[in-house]
Amino acid sequence: MRAVATFLGTGTSTGVPTLGCSCATCTSSDPRDQRLRPSLWLSYGGSNVVLDTTPDFRTQALRARIPALDAVLYTHSHADHIMGLDDIRPFNFGRPDPLPVYASPATMDDLRRVFRYVFENNYPASAIPRIAVHALTDAVDLFGARFEPLEVLHGSLPVLAFRFGDNAYVTDVSDIPPPAFERLRGLDLLILDALRIRPHPTHSHLANSLRWVAELAPKRAYFTHIAHELPHAQTEAALPAGVHLAYDGLQLEIEV
Repeated sequence: MRAVATFLGTGTSTGVPTLGCSCATCTSSDPRDQRLRPSLWLSYGGSNVVLDTTPDFRTQALRARIPALDAVLYTHSHADHIMGLDDIRPFNFGRPDPLPVYASPATMDDLRRVFRYVFENNYPASAIPRIAVHALTDAVDLFGARFEPLEVLHGSLPVLAFRFGDNAYVTDVSDIPPPAFERLRGLDLLILDALRIRPHPTHSHLANSLRWVAELAPKRAYFTHIAHELPHAQTEAALPAGVHLAYDGLQLEIEV
């Protein structure tokens, strides 16, 4: 089944421009250097699935013109990936059932803590997101596409990457354990964390991500979760064939 993958955001947790910074990337006139927090929208067969709801989710959904929302999958519970959960409420208005939300058991526990009011049933339905939570421990079929969670490491924190068809979304990763690494070989599309030039304790840096891409050998790779140390045009020009920096609003056709 054909799908369109839209990068809603490709920035790191602070976004780009970064507050208080006047570096060349943060003051760039290139729109590809303006990066909201990282999220991906998949549209296929009349269904719409979002991976992570960032603090920028309302802006992202308006900009991308997401017409409806049918499911949300979470990679982990850091603020730059979950804090837009409340902004799904308008998508509840046109559907009779709660919106399915999928996350690891640990991430679900954090969602219950951070968004306690959503789970307490003490508010009118229009005042809170109506969600149906599903703890992800295995692959799940959503509207004809299979999403396989793969456990990777974000520093010492286990987080989820997702494989869907011969495509994968691997954000916020510093190490890929062997079982997940094997499931990422030979993909059509690999979307991968590449934070900056210098090594980082909880994210893959550019040279490391390029090394992974060379070993995993996808047909095409796009880097995301990008900090202001990587100006788009300059970095893109230095990448090998088939490897690119993603940017906000980029759309790719894929098969799921």
